[in-house]
Amino acid sequence: MNQTYENGAYTAEREFFGEQDLSLKNCSFDEGESPFKETRGIKLDSCRFTSRYPLWYAKSITAIGCDFTVDSRAGTWYSEDISMENCVFEAPKCFRKSKRIRLTGVEFKDCPETLWECDDLVLTNVTAKGEYFFKGSNNAVIENLTLNGKYSFDGCRNITIRNSYLKSKDFIWNCENITLENCEIDGEYIGWNSKNVRLTNCKVKSLQGFCYIDNLVLENCSLAGTSLAFEYSTVDAVVTDGIDSVINPSGGRIVAKQIDKLILDPTKVDSSKTIITAAIGERLEHFDGIIPAIPEAALEAAKAKENKNS
Repeated sequence: MNQTYENGAYTAEREFFGEQDLSLKNCSFDEGESPFKETRGIKLDSCRFTSRYPLWYAKSITAIGCDFTVDSRAGTWYSEDISMENCVFEAPKCFRKSKRIRLTGVEFKDCPETLWECDDLVLTNVTAKGEYFFKGSNNAVIENLTLNGKYSFDGCRNITIRNSYLKSKDFIWNCENITLENCEIDGEYIGWNSKNVRLTNCKVKSLQGFCYIDNLVLENCSLAGTSLAFEYSTVDAVVTDGIDSVINPSGGRIVAKQIDKLILDPTKVDSSKTIITAAIGERLEHFDGIIPAIPEAALEAAKAKENKNS
């Protein structure tokens, strides 16, 4: 029989440890740690958590409109069958080593190290900010994700992302079987050391993006503002516009309207293995080590020095 609690304020350690089939509405959890450890069949509605480790070793948990504050760190670990809708997270290390997770309309306000080593995930209309988002997680379908992070999606397998805005310095490193459709990606080092990466109808801006990839496919993608792309990658790319620069692809095909600078060093790669169909602005056989794009941090440092001297 399902037992219901409303408008309660709980501070004890392990308040509902091991309980099953509970419904809680408009309740708060403060001070005491691990209020729902080892629980089963818990429904949470409009609850607020400031206690640490709220959901560990839990199964069959539903949360709607709940607030996990900055103090509720490491919230959901070693848990299964988690469904959350319209919840807000402010704490670090949310979700780790858990599986069968469904997140809808969830906001991670500033949550580093979130969604690590999880399996079987569906994310819909999620907003996330934080470093090391989605590290080592597998088997996910993601729709309408807005991400502002660094070092995101490292070491993942079997991930599909659609209709999303993804801002991340490093993105999809050390991954395998990654599909992105109708996404905008604003990053720097995209896809390094990955295998089987496919982008369709995506808009990408990167610095040294898509390097060291085995089997990279770009279909109908925009790469305006992308420089030093495809180094040591096998690539099949059909690009709708120009590319600032391409350096030493290992093989495949690159179709673009324009490549401003093409670098093919015969001591590094066999240029005959890559078919390039594009207008070439400048063709070089070596790289002088000068990166054409100036990183934002360098620009800020230059401005600070100029202001100091003025």
